[in-house]
Amino acid sequence: MIPIKNKKKTLEATVDEMRQFSFSYIEKYAPSKQQLKTYLLKKYLRTSITNINKKNISDLIDVVIQDLEQTKFLNDKYYSKTKAKNLIQKGSSINKIRNYLFLKGIKNSYITETISEIKENNEDQDFFSAIKLCKKKRIGPSRDENNRSLFYKKDMGILARSGFDFETSKKVINIDKDEYLKIINLL
Repeated sequence: MIPIKNKKKTLEATVDEMRQFSFSYIEKYAPSKQQLKTYLLKKYLRTSITNINKKNISDLIDVVIQDLEQTKFLNDKYYSKTKAKNLIQKGSSINKIRNYLFLKGIKNSYITETISEIKENNEDQDFFSAIKLCKKKRIGPSRDENNRSLFYKKDMGILARSGFDFETSKKVINIDKDEYLKIINLL
């Protein structure tokens, strides 16, 4: 007969396991604080730990996250700046960046700071991001001159869904082909 081991996890073992899961997740994905908290909650609610209730799990997750913040493994301010920089390189609008960071659980003060820093570095960031999007999706000024008027509404819709305001979209769509090529060469 095979003996059955009755394993009861202690509080300390759970915290150590939680730290290990956190480190592996941080190493792989570089998440925000809220993303890590959601991951750990889902992970521990799926497992059956007999002697710890859900409230205690939430408290343990908060302790682990505070510890990771103090040791500088998690930093939402740094996360917001790096994600914003990556999204700008892809051609995202400031509105899209703001919404993305908000959905990731970043504090409003960090979002505001990041957006103001973007605007300080380049006053017309949305214009250049819209130009990048036009190049990427081959819309607006990157279309053939004969087809630009036919696809005007469609191109405006694409820019609007990407978070660009009407004035910026109109300015980018109506730009001359020569100016567009000069701007693309500068980017």
